[in-house]
Amino acid sequence: MTRTDLALHIQQTPMIDTHEHTATEQRFVQEGPDVLQAIVSHYMAGDLRVAGASQQAIDFASDGSNPDVETRLAGIKQAWDRCRHTGYGRAARMVAKEFFDIEDLTVDALRRAAPRIAALRQPGQRLAILRDKANLDHVQIDSQSLACLPDASGPDFFLSDISWAKYVIVEDFTQQLHEVTGIHVRNLSSLREAFTVVFAKYGPCAIAVKTQHAYHRTLQWRQRSDGEAEPCLQKFLAHKEMSLDEKLCLGDWCLARGVELATQHNLPVKIHTGYYAGHSRMITQRIHPGLLCDLLIAYPNARFVLMHAGYPYSHELIALAKHFPNVYMDLCWAWAMDPFSTAEAVRKVIHGVPSNKLFAFGGDTFWPMTTWAYATQARTWLTRSLQAEIADGLLTEPEAIDLATQWMIGNQRQCFDIEGARAAIAQAAAGRGTTC
Repeated sequence: MTRTDLALHIQQTPMIDTHEHTATEQRFVQEGPDVLQAIVSHYMAGDLRVAGASQQAIDFASDGSNPDVETRLAGIKQAWDRCRHTGYGRAARMVAKEFFDIEDLTVDALRRAAPRIAALRQPGQRLAILRDKANLDHVQIDSQSLACLPDASGPDFFLSDISWAKYVIVEDFTQQLHEVTGIHVRNLSSLREAFTVVFAKYGPCAIAVKTQHAYHRTLQWRQRSDGEAEPCLQKFLAHKEMSLDEKLCLGDWCLARGVELATQHNLPVKIHTGYYAGHSRMITQRIHPGLLCDLLIAYPNARFVLMHAGYPYSHELIALAKHFPNVYMDLCWAWAMDPFSTAEAVRKVIHGVPSNKLFAFGGDTFWPMTTWAYATQARTWLTRSLQAEIADGLLTEPEAIDLATQWMIGNQRQCFDIEGARAAIAQAAAGRGTTC
């Protein structure tokens, strides 16, 4: 691709990373991957399974504590060759080349590269890869926890979501709430009180509220009264078997309370829409972004960040972002999942949706090397999308540069209270005036 002013701008502009599951500094340094695990783990594992590798072989290959790289590689090599051109496969090859100087995944190459991982898994390298090499302004992390505590390795860089999925899917949560709030949940009144304490404690340092309940239930939501939800909660507290309708009722009630508290604390609500990670369990009927319409209508003052481009139902998410002032379309994970479909969706957004409604990037992964690869993919494909618009005479280059800036960093600054969270984190880290 020709190195245009647009391409240079997209490469040089810091991006806000709206979604990660980044491993902690301690975990990365002490329990991080070896070379093969860094290349083939996480999303790549799903492609390997679909390409014919057994789950046992994938688990074996992803075991970084096992020094037998020859046997580990042998079980997945044929599937690896079949995945070279997928979004995940290209990102994995980018990690192999950039961090380990591996052109072709062989046993000899893995053995030669083994010492390189030790240099990466050092204190400070996680931040350096993400901030300096990937050129990210900051990352927003879903650690699947309520706590949004300052990260000493980069307190103004690593920002946290309050995780709300456990409550929407009605997974056992009473012990967690008691540990965080000191409240024993006995009824809806005490559950509501516990939720309020959670937000009072962690809301100031949080960047958003996140739920990925579509992995376990439909995105369809209904307004539920206290009278409807109370008997469901009592059944849950008594550890009695609940019907699907009862779980949906209590989950809908909990989601509504989370949205209300998020709005009170000026926090956007992030919701997973579309495709499942992994393999062999996706139920497409329950992942459509359009199933959220009743929720979006019920809470017009909430800010909803609908994630992953809604893939493969991006057209629905585009329509929601066009129709609802309170909806934002997030491309997190989408560039690595299916870069061509994501690029096509971006071009449709240009002509269908106001420019303030799109977020360009989130990696949605664990290791910083993979986040770098996914960020590189996002920059490359965003450039392709906008360059195609210029080539078709639909945008000028200055217009494309302006759109790229909005999508990479500007819109996120408008939606998220980044500086407010950073200020609260700084106060908390110094022990001054906040509870998080």
